[in-house]
This record gives sequence, structure tokens and C-alpha cells, in this order.
Amino acid sequence: MKFLKGFRKQEVLALVYRIFLAYVFYQIARLLFWYFNKDLIKVDSVSEYIKLAFHGTAFDTTAILYVNALFILLSLLPLVINTKKVFQKILFWLYFITNGIAYAMNFGDFIYYKFSQARLTSAVFQVAEHESNVSKTLMISVGEHPFVLIWFVVLMILWVFLYKRVKIEEVKPLKLLPYFITSILTLCITAVLVVGGIRGDFKHSTRPINMVDATRFVTNPLQGNMVLNSTFSFFRTLNTNNFKEVHFVDEKYIEENVQPYKVYDRKVENRPNIVIFIVESFGREYSGTFNKDKNIKDYVSYTPFMDSLATQSLIFPNTFANGRQSIHGMSSVLAGIPSLTDAFTGSPYSNQKIQSIVSVCNDLGYDTSFYHGAPNGSMGFLGFGNILGFKHYFGKTEYNHDEDFDGMWAIWDEPFLQYFAKNVGKKQPFMTTVFTASSHHPFKIPEKYNGKFKKGKIEIHEPMQYTDYAIKKYFETAKKQPWYNNTIFVFTGDHTNQVYYPEYERAMNRYAVPLVFYSPNPEYQLKGVSQDIAQQADIYPTLADLIGYNKPIRSWGRSLVSDKKYPFIVVNSDGSTDQFMIGNYIYRFDGKEIIGVYNQSDLSLEKNLINEVKNPEVEAGKKTAKAWYQDYMDRVINRKLY
Repeated sequence: MKFLKGFRKQEVLALVYRIFLAYVFYQIARLLFWYFNKDLIKVDSVSEYIKLAFHGTAFDTTAILYVNALFILLSLLPLVINTKKVFQKILFWLYFITNGIAYAMNFGDFIYYKFSQARLTSAVFQVAEHESNVSKTLMISVGEHPFVLIWFVVLMILWVFLYKRVKIEEVKPLKLLPYFITSILTLCITAVLVVGGIRGDFKHSTRPINMVDATRFVTNPLQGNMVLNSTFSFFRTLNTNNFKEVHFVDEKYIEENVQPYKVYDRKVENRPNIVIFIVESFGREYSGTFNKDKNIKDYVSYTPFMDSLATQSLIFPNTFANGRQSIHGMSSVLAGIPSLTDAFTGSPYSNQKIQSIVSVCNDLGYDTSFYHGAPNGSMGFLGFGNILGFKHYFGKTEYNHDEDFDGMWAIWDEPFLQYFAKNVGKKQPFMTTVFTASSHHPFKIPEKYNGKFKKGKIEIHEPMQYTDYAIKKYFETAKKQPWYNNTIFVFTGDHTNQVYYPEYERAMNRYAVPLVFYSPNPEYQLKGVSQDIAQQADIYPTLADLIGYNKPIRSWGRSLVSDKKYPFIVVNSDGSTDQFMIGNYIYRFDGKEIIGVYNQSDLSLEKNLINEVKNPEVEAGKKTAKAWYQDYMDRVINRKLY
């Protein structure tokens, strides 16, 4: 056919080659991502890796087509000048600027996956908007891990070299009509392919692939991060809102099985003060008292003071965090609100009246305060603290001694905790929360303590010892205060961090945090070791019970010290799938269906029993998990968190 003579064969083939290069380099990035995180993501064989990489191609396709949509359009538009050197130079720069930025996202995850244990998402904006030191943090990270920058530069140079290997010769169309007709047809066919590629398939009946779909192809949910790429996870979560009302069960089922309101009837005459420590990155792995029965070979503890305090306290060695970031820890600990695929604290629904340990204490006449040594507003704590109703906020501004600033995040823990110990208690009873900071990346300690603490096996071990030491010094000061003897102290971590021991590489143990209740007053009977399953969301109802709050408590957690034994429903999310521990099983839920059932002892989530076990407990657990999710969405969206 004559009009085919106008077909721009060399331009189309060059475009195919250039897009193919993107696929090659995304696979290289996937290999490097796995290599630098192979201790966290287990792949047992070459064939298993090839299988994961193959399934990752669908997610690479979406990412590559997102990034290159304009490049593809300009490459195929019949502009007549497409083959001219100037136009090809414009395409070159467009291609490498857009692909370079997108490709760099994957390299950032080489480092930060170890901390977040999730691929990059648009939630990074929620963190960055409250911080003024993002660029400084980035530069420090690059300095600590230069191999990431080196690999990126080398691969980009190679990519440019290979791109230039295929050149387009300047050609002037001889006949414009065939040129335009074949170009429009090529554009139409390409548009269909691009739309299908971005969606993940060509079926009108199915939704576009999302992060949850990555776990369809794996034997272990953690391998889903191998299937994904950071560009995909970032773009797919832009402007998303996973807060949607659902209906799985009737309200009566929720009342009977989820029990969102709980009542305790403890009688307390002399209400105790409450001091809550949310310790930055305090994973259960680092504390010896919580690992006595784990049979971990060559185990070393990095919290000697907390270990000694725990022997005089009520502790829960089977406690799990309800979130992945610091602000998630704040909402979980103080208000009993877990973070699911999308964080509640970063949602449009966070600014509402919320019942919490803060509001409960305010109702009972407590003086309530929040302490964090970072610049006021950092991490979003000041804003969320105002929502919860803290009467006072004390940050770096109020501390007013910048010489104690660590240069990155906050006032060093030791001096700030001394300030904390001396500043509270002017009015009693009081409820106060302090969020420590020094065990945060980049994992530094004050110069005067260089050599005092053992370096340990991973970077966080040294600053964790420093924070433990700061807490010890805090107690030396607190014991001299008039309020000390009638005070309940609570210690937990906001989330976990770096992992060294294989026990904590297990999927559910990525959320393993310690939980300690201590009081010098024997009246509260806070001693012993409880093997009960616990979570951060249990702290608020436990404290409400201990101070004698006898009104209904809106909480998905439960009091851990009450004779009323409400069943536990432990909830968290890996960023794409929600997880429920109910009874003897763990359930994974994608927002619509239960996609995984595991024995409670299978913390690695290695054996999915969803098609094997269909006993009454499992069927009831599936229904209860959905009921919990339904109640959560209803209360968050319809502002019923009080």
C-alpha cells in the first residue's frame, strides 16, 4: 500500500529501543535493591528471583509509561521536524531529565527500605512538609552510603551511552498525506498500548494494578517489595484516598465482636500522674529483657537501664506497633488509632474531635503536656497534639538552649530529658508525653560520649545505648521530684528500625516494639511479665483504666490490666496491605477481601493457609477483620472518633 511509504520506521524503532532501555535499567535497579536488602527480603534461588523480576515487569511498565508519556507523544507526533538534530536534542534532554529523576527514587530505597521496610510512596510529602532539614538529611545519607550515588552515576552514564548508539538520520517526508495518516494510526495504536500498560492489562472490567497486586505473585508478602519499583509506588499513591466507607456486616456484629467502646469500673481515690515515653526507633530487638526466651544466638542487649527497669515493671514481650512512622506512633499510643494503607494523621480526616488519653485526662482535671526537643512543628507533632487537646507543648523553642541541638533533628536526649524531668509536675495530677529523638538516623551521639558505648553490629546500636543512658539519668532526677512516687511511667517505641538478628527479619516482627508499665507505687501492681498479645493502641485504654475513668472509652485497643478480658485485635499495615492478629491467626486484607491467613506463630508469613484451613475460628476471624475495617472507616470518615 502506497500510504505505508510514509511510515516512520526508523523513528518508531528508535522509540521502541529507548523504552526498552528503561526496562533494562529498571531491572538492574531491582537487582541492586534486592542485593542491598537481601538480609530483609529472602529469595531462595535464581529461579525464584527470575520469577519475581518477571512479574515486576508489569509494574515497571506502568512506571516507565507514566514517566515517558510526553516523550512518547512528542516522538510520534507528525511535526515534520521530528528527525532534525535540534528536535532530537530536545527529546534527549526530556528523556533523561524525567527518567533520571524517576530512576533516582529507586536508589533512595536502597538505603531507606532498611528503615521504613516499605517502598517509597507519596507519604514522603507528609513527612517532608514538617521538616526544614530534608536536604541536609539527604546529603548525610549520600555521604554515609556513597555506593548508591556511584551506582546511580555509573548506570546513568551507561544509559546515555546506549541511548546514543541508535541515531536517527534526518529525513524530510516526501509525501505529507501518507506521513500524517501512518503517524496518526501509529499514535492511536501506541495510545491503546500505553493505556493498557499503565493499567496493567486491557480488560475494561478490572481496576488498574496497584501496590497490593504485587503480593499476588510471591510466596512471602515481603517479596512484594521486590516486584514493585519505587517509581510505581510513588506515582500510584499520589492523590490517592483509600478512606472509603464499606459495608461487610451489620452494626450489631461490630458491637459484639469489634467492641469499639469499652467500659472499665476501677475505683481510684488518688489519681496517679502519667508519664509516657515514646522512644524513637525503639525496636523490641534492642532490649534484652524482651528477648530472654527468644533463643537468639549470641544475643546482645543495648538497653541496660531499660532491662533493669523492666525487672521492676509489668512488661509485654509480644507487643506490636500499629504504624510505620513516628507520627503513626503518636496517634496509636495516645489515641489508639492505627495507620492503615493511608495514614490517618496525613488524611483529610485527622482534624476532628478525638477521644484519647489526652482528652480523658483533660476530663479528669489533669494538666496535660507534650515534649519533643525538635523545632516546634517537626514531625507534625505540634499540630496533632493540638487536635488531641494537649494544654502545653514544649519543644526546642521552649527549651531555649541551642547549644544542645544535635545539628540535625533535635536537642540531645540527655539534656532534654533533664529539662523534661524538672519542668513537669508544677500542677498535679498531670499527664505528659515525651518523644525522644537521638536514636534517629543519622545515628549520632554527642562527641563527649565517643567511646563510652559499644558500637554494636549496626548503626543504631550506639545511639540506642545513649538514649537508654539518657533515660537512666532522667530517672535519677525524677526520683527527687515530689510527684515521682505517685506516677505511672510507660515506655514503648514509635516504630522499629534497623534489624540485625534474623528473628526480627520476620515480617510481623518488623512491628515488634517493647511495652513497659512502671510505677514506684505498689498500689498499681505493675510488675511481672505478661505473654498476652499487645499493641500500641492498648496503652490508651490501659491508662484510662488505671486512672479510674469509668465512662465508655472509644478504642480498638483494650486495657491490659483489667479483669475484663476483651479479645485482642492487633492491626497494622505494610503500606499496601492491612494485617490483623485475631485469636490464633494472622489475616492479610486488601481493603476488599482477605488474601492471606497464617498461623499466629508464623511471624514470617511463609505459609498462606487461606485455601487449606476453613475452620469456624478462621471464618469468624475473616469476618471480624472486615468488621473492624468497616468500623474504622465509618468512624474516621464520619468523624465519630469521640
